[in-house]
Amino acid sequence: MAETSREALFWEEAGDGKVKCRLCPHSCVIAPGKTGICGVRENRDGTLYTLNYNLATSLALDPVEKKPLYHVHPGGYLVSAGTFGCNFACEFCQNWHISQVCEGRPRTMAISAENLVRTTILERARHPEVVGIAYTYNEPTVWMEFVLEAAELAKKEGLVNALVTNGYVSREALKKVLPFIDALNIDVKSWHDEFYRRIVHGRLKPVLETVEESLKHAWVEVTYLVIPIENDSEDQVGALARFLASLSPSVPLHLSRFFPNYRMGGEPTPLSTLERLRDVASEHLHYVYIGNALRPGYADTRCPECGATLLRRGGLALERSYLTREGNCPDCGRPLEMVGRVWA
Repeated sequence: MAETSREALFWEEAGDGKVKCRLCPHSCVIAPGKTGICGVRENRDGTLYTLNYNLATSLALDPVEKKPLYHVHPGGYLVSAGTFGCNFACEFCQNWHISQVCEGRPRTMAISAENLVRTTILERARHPEVVGIAYTYNEPTVWMEFVLEAAELAKKEGLVNALVTNGYVSREALKKVLPFIDALNIDVKSWHDEFYRRIVHGRLKPVLETVEESLKHAWVEVTYLVIPIENDSEDQVGALARFLASLSPSVPLHLSRFFPNYRMGGEPTPLSTLERLRDVASEHLHYVYIGNALRPGYADTRCPECGATLLRRGGLALERSYLTREGNCPDCGRPLEMVGRVWA
């Protein structure tokens, strides 16, 4: 049976039996017998242990579009794995039953990094469109010990590694994992630090630093959950779009529709708001999508040069590719920025 707890990485002694965790910007100083904010890193007699090592809450085969990663092997599939715990406590969390351990520890299954990679290889042998692994569902960086092992093994087997993350990770830990990561979807939850402190219980600046650093090593797409009144202003989305464009105008931005969940009520985001904000962001970025709202065209990839439809999506799946064999626009010849090939 796989070991389910081990000494953690990224920590140091802090005196009086306490330890300081260096995994994320919270930099928790943890007393003996206590855990950090994430709820999954525990001080045992002056040594920091991870409590979710080799433990999964979810394991599934998902289209890359579900992550969402629209420019990573479009039409391909990823074996998706997640555990429990999170270093944020978002009032609107969609996966609170596995991320918020304060609500109770969820059911888990034991799985080693070797078994996850072996499972993915077997799936790829049966279905060539299975291209790799996504570390997702909860916040994967609080599973860093497992992710590092699995991602390194997967990389050796030629598999894609995708990280779906809130971006709240220390520079030290991020630099350790990025050499094995091909693509990230990073949540930027607001352009205002006050929103992060009040609703997310974190800070904005480290997330933006993760976006910037990750773009030096891997493909990055950004998701922004649009919550009425809280973060749905044109000023906020415009500022985020300008920031991303300053790094690369080809960074895809996914504007996701909010639905009430966990501790946050209210009404779903109006489609008119999402469309308006898409237009604002599109003044700066080549690829802006509307997610969590099924309407024709919202998830389609269009050529930034001539406007032709390049990839047509329905729901969470690729329906048709219009790209040339070389991956170019069929009308003007502009190449589409993406990782891998189209599976259509």
